[in-house]
Amino acid sequence: MLNITRCAWLVAAACALPGHAAMTIQPDPELAGGYVIAQADVEAQAQAKTANPMYALWSKALATRSNTIVEAIYPRAASNPDNVKRVERVFPESEWDFLTQMAAPEYTYERFLRAVGKFPAFCGEYTDGRDADAICKKSIITAFAHFAQETGGHIAKENVSDNPLALEEWQQALVHVREMGWAEGQLGYTTGCGQNDWQNKKWPCASGQGYFGRGAKQLSYHFNYGAFSEAMFDGDASVLLNNPGLVADSWLNLASAIWFFLTPQAPKPAMLHVIDRTWVPSQREQDAGIGYGFGTTINVINGGIECGEQNKDKGQPVNRIRYWEGLAAHYQIPVASDEKNTCWQQTPYGSLNLNGATDVLYTNWDGNWKYYPDRPGGYSFECELVGFQTAYSALVPGDYQKCVTNFYGSHANWPKVRIVAELTPPTDPSTPPVGGVAAWSATQVYVAGDKVSFQGALYQAKWWTQGNEPGQGDPWALIPAS
Repeated sequence: MLNITRCAWLVAAACALPGHAAMTIQPDPELAGGYVIAQADVEAQAQAKTANPMYALWSKALATRSNTIVEAIYPRAASNPDNVKRVERVFPESEWDFLTQMAAPEYTYERFLRAVGKFPAFCGEYTDGRDADAICKKSIITAFAHFAQETGGHIAKENVSDNPLALEEWQQALVHVREMGWAEGQLGYTTGCGQNDWQNKKWPCASGQGYFGRGAKQLSYHFNYGAFSEAMFDGDASVLLNNPGLVADSWLNLASAIWFFLTPQAPKPAMLHVIDRTWVPSQREQDAGIGYGFGTTINVINGGIECGEQNKDKGQPVNRIRYWEGLAAHYQIPVASDEKNTCWQQTPYGSLNLNGATDVLYTNWDGNWKYYPDRPGGYSFECELVGFQTAYSALVPGDYQKCVTNFYGSHANWPKVRIVAELTPPTDPSTPPVGGVAAWSATQVYVAGDKVSFQGALYQAKWWTQGNEPGQGDPWALIPAS
């Protein structure tokens, strides 16, 4: 248990413990029992913890264009963004029509192009020699294989009464825009709404709204609607929480699927980065059979139910693989020798304990509960990356600061923290520094080896101390003048 009272009012400079960066923490003059930290210190912490280049790549993949630009996208428009023009080239409207002959009318090629246009990274350019057109085509065909499972007709080719055009099942994607059995006005999938937890503080359910599956990915539950709304509407979760039907009746019905396609769910990679090989599987993942290929995208989507030896002959993964193989053959998508279409040989991500793995990156912040003897109450006043969902994402600017200040109250018993532009460290002007060494402060924490100036002399701390005046013996040792 942390000793909260011992250091409740100190100012801590974290410079003596190995493995954590210097950070000055001062009592908050505006809030009793609270603390203030400099903005620069917090930003430095966040940057140090996300220094791996993958974090920048993930953030870039989730970058979005304004909805004003998106809603000006039309097929064959000269003003269309470059990634939209690539899609029109490698997957023209005629191919869309070929794969959507059973589709609900809410799914259109124009809406597909707008969904693509929202995310510049989908079918975007590569500057390192990778074939952007080939990756784009493979991404679209992979998405359609999953669409065929998630929202497809699943009608046998031989069933001429229900399938008079004798369409292949992989041609039957996007039949359902809403989850079967649900309609607007019904309060489906409201489990968890109204609870006093961080999810409801961040993504509060709206009265009278249901969060059942909608769109190409069948987006479900309020926390997914809220997170998707933030991506679509400049951080505003309320838009889709208040009007979830937009995920069925606008271009968001396809954008939701592309958003999922681009979003890593640590430790699961983004599907795009499996396809374009930006992701490199860790050793633990390789040992669990997880590598490149369509099978890993199944693990990303629904591995707990569809992957592993026990699910080898299960309907859902068998369908997905069959649809992928039919589409890949029709569109002549090359499959590399190290790619597997199946995931029965893989451990589902939900069963794979990757916590603590040094070669696995995580994308959510949570409070760092390690004990720091040189900081107030032993608290870290930092957040760390964790392998489970939290209120704070490492891919969302400003979320590290929200985590440190516990914006959504998700860290029980976390100190009250306020971030300020600058700190003014307390000093005693009556004791000027000696030899450039800062004056002793009654509110400063010192650890073994720290030096201070006091009444014209230099002292060195022999152990942890705070409030003990130098010159009185323990815990200070006088440094003889040279």
